[in-house]
Amino acid sequence: MTVSPTKKPATAAAPRTKAATATATKTKTTTKAKPKPRSKADAAVQLDPRAVSATVPPQVDDALAAIWHAFKSSGDIDARERLILQYAPLVKYVASRVATGLPASVDQADLVSYGMFGLIDALQKFEPVRGNKFETYAIPRIRGAIIDELRAMDWVPRSVRFKQREIEKALADLESMLKRQPTERELAERLGMSMHELHEVITQISFVSVLALDETVSVGADRGEKVSLVDTLADKGFDPSTGVESQETRGLLAAAINELSEREKIVVTLYYFEGLTLAEIGDILGVTESRVCQIHTKAVGVLRDQMTEYD
Repeated sequence: MTVSPTKKPATAAAPRTKAATATATKTKTTTKAKPKPRSKADAAVQLDPRAVSATVPPQVDDALAAIWHAFKSSGDIDARERLILQYAPLVKYVASRVATGLPASVDQADLVSYGMFGLIDALQKFEPVRGNKFETYAIPRIRGAIIDELRAMDWVPRSVRFKQREIEKALADLESMLKRQPTERELAERLGMSMHELHEVITQISFVSVLALDETVSVGADRGEKVSLVDTLADKGFDPSTGVESQETRGLLAAAINELSEREKIVVTLYYFEGLTLAEIGDILGVTESRVCQIHTKAVGVLRDQMTEYD
């Protein structure tokens, strides 16, 4: 009887295959690529939701959230500057809205500079933990900073400014209703005051109304021509008629002086045109000062009489 040999090698191969598989799996797990490390701000924003709500406003992207977190958590100066640049267009928007109700003499660039102080203050005092958008919080503070600065620069009392706005509003309403310029009595009735009170208010407003000389105004029959206010002012420094009269008077005076005696002519010329004293003129003429005074008095009298005849 023949016995077949046992297949031991095949039975022993199975355990070795499992061990090799386990080793290969362990090696693969060990050599797996590690994730790229994030920045400190990004890691804090991603890993700690409570920190996000306390330092980051809602509805911002990841990059802006990291800047907000860096500023609110540690007061980083660079993050603060980046936030100012990020929200600077918001200041320009508010300044343009405020400028619509102001005179043309107010420069919008000045309003923007005032609003930047409001933006910086809003960044410092904003609390993201309340869950509000930063724009919602910042716009009233920017507008308030602009208005506060304008009020500080305005030397007119606020009560007068209020009366001025009330009169302007009443005039606009009456013109819309009547389709014409209202009378003073109609305006007073609209404001609920007497004529005397209306005149007093108008007087107060007239004292505080200031216009820039380079501001343009409408002139002409159809108000289509624009000129600067300084061009509408009368020039009191030169009057053509006065210049002609002065030239004529000088001519008459010169003719009258030529009719004086030689000595009188010398005294008048040296005294009025050369600026010499009576004593100096006496030395030139070889006479005493009192004699020069007599000649001067006589010459002036003759000239006065001749000029009176010309008039």
